[in-house]
Amino acid sequence: MSHSTTISSSASVFETAGRYTTTLLRVESAAGTTCNNCCSSSVGAVPALPPPKPLLIATPCEAGEFPLLIFLHGYLLQNSFYSQLIQHVASHGFIVIAPQLYEVAGADSTGEIKSAAATTNWLSEGGLRDVLPPNVHPNLSKLGLAGHSRGGKTAFALALTKAATTLKFSALIGVDPVDGMDKGKQTPPPVLTYVPHSFDLDMAVMVIGSGLGEVRRNPLFPPCAPKGVNHEDFFNECRKPACHFVVKDYGHLDMLDNDTKGIRGKATYCLCKNGESREPMRRFVGGIVVAFMKAYLDGDASELMSIRYGHETAPVELQTVEFLE
Repeated sequence: MSHSTTISSSASVFETAGRYTTTLLRVESAAGTTCNNCCSSSVGAVPALPPPKPLLIATPCEAGEFPLLIFLHGYLLQNSFYSQLIQHVASHGFIVIAPQLYEVAGADSTGEIKSAAATTNWLSEGGLRDVLPPNVHPNLSKLGLAGHSRGGKTAFALALTKAATTLKFSALIGVDPVDGMDKGKQTPPPVLTYVPHSFDLDMAVMVIGSGLGEVRRNPLFPPCAPKGVNHEDFFNECRKPACHFVVKDYGHLDMLDNDTKGIRGKATYCLCKNGESREPMRRFVGGIVVAFMKAYLDGDASELMSIRYGHETAPVELQTVEFLE
């Protein structure tokens, strides 16, 4: 799944094919590396230092030095379910690393936090350079951290130094983050404190919410992003600089690939209240992540401000746009 079309550098951040051709790399934690439509036959070599967890990496193919984004999947989901999203981001000039934190997990996310930290430390140990296309270089001084759902909670926990990392994060993104089933029913370790602006984070933060995330699909299932532990609560505890975008009429899992395979993949269409299609929400999430990363990793906030003030037309209707600055 690589983009074969390269378009001009003036492309909207919401374009799913930016100025760079991309490829997906699968890096096993011990056995080796495979890829889809690799940029070069040299890609796919086994890294001298295998990562602590299997990785899905979306990367530009063209030569250059690129900022990085670590992306953490949601509860019981596969990193492959985000293939289209992370390739969208990569096509605009970023290397996106999505670890598979676990296959089965209970309520406690401590292991996921430690695995995310270990993956971050692996980047600084040089293993990533062994698997990237020739002349593609990671800029480890420009590192963002993002996560969806429970992966969003994990990202916040890691940024709040619940586990030590050798690299410093410069930007944090929560994609419809969730900290348990309800207020007072947080999964361990709890992240939310319910004290406004209590997050002591030395980085810019963006929180993305789904308007339908707190709506039950049917009486048998709880909402996927319940009030009291969702995006609103995470943003309330952020300090400046921070921003909050809530997408109307789309659900908690609408940023996943259209075709999510297997039993878990089919369940993503059954458990949460969804919008009419995934493509608009996925394209918005990819675009706003690109704009935010450009603002706080590359120092160019023009596209983020254009979205904030409505000059850049988003593919969805936004019910909330908030900035702390």
